Amino acid sequence: MQSVKSFLWGPDPEAQKRKCNALFRSNVRKLDRDIMQLRTLDSKTRSLILAASKRAQRNPSQAKQAAQETRIFARELIRVRKQSARLATSKAQLQSVQMQVNEAFSVRKIEGSIRASTGIMKDVNSLVRLPELTGTMRELSQELVRAGIIEEMVGDSLPDSELLEGEDEEAEAEVDKVLGEILKDRLPASAQKTDDVVAAQPEEEEEEDQEEVLAQMRGRLEALKS
Repeated sequence: MQSVKSFLWGPDPEAQKRKCNALFRSNVRKLDRDIMQLRTLDSKTRSLILAASKRAQRNPSQAKQAAQETRIFARELIRVRKQSARLATSKAQLQSVQMQVNEAFSVRKIEGSIRASTGIMKDVNSLVRLPELTGTMRELSQELVRAGIIEEMVGDSLPDSELLEGEDEEAEAEVDKVLGEILKDRLPASAQKTDDVVAAQPEEEEEEDQEEVLAQMRGRLEALKS
């Protein structure tokens, strides 16, 4: 019966509104999960920086190696925080779009028609290009096109190089700031810029452990974007 009504009179606005809101909620939940994972990764990375610093204090012969490790972990922490901030901004933008869409449906209920919004279309285009939201945002954009709220489909997702521009080589000043925040007065002199410092030879097993931790951290970051 519902399909016959849709064929004769077009889609039911209330049904469209419910479906759009369900997709909005799904996207918000996805962002919330990703942000929580990044917070966990932030805490883990801070712990690794503190552990490397304490190891240097206990064993001065490993101070140079520990200094390099703290800077490597600090760069990873910067990446985590930038991605977390980007997702938080996207969540706020998504919730703003939801309010605008619901308002458009309310206007349609009163006036009997709906006008396409270039503002909503611009925001949806921006959100659908995020790797974390591409699939569900495409489905949402299709519903908004059917409802007449936007007029065109959205483009491709942003490449990682554009999303994380400048994060592979974080400024040394930013790394120093992060280390100063975490280590405070415990920051050793050897943890300053180490571009021209030759690290002491680490134990093979310890080096493999640090590389494994870094690989796991980077894997989690990539998983959040896929």
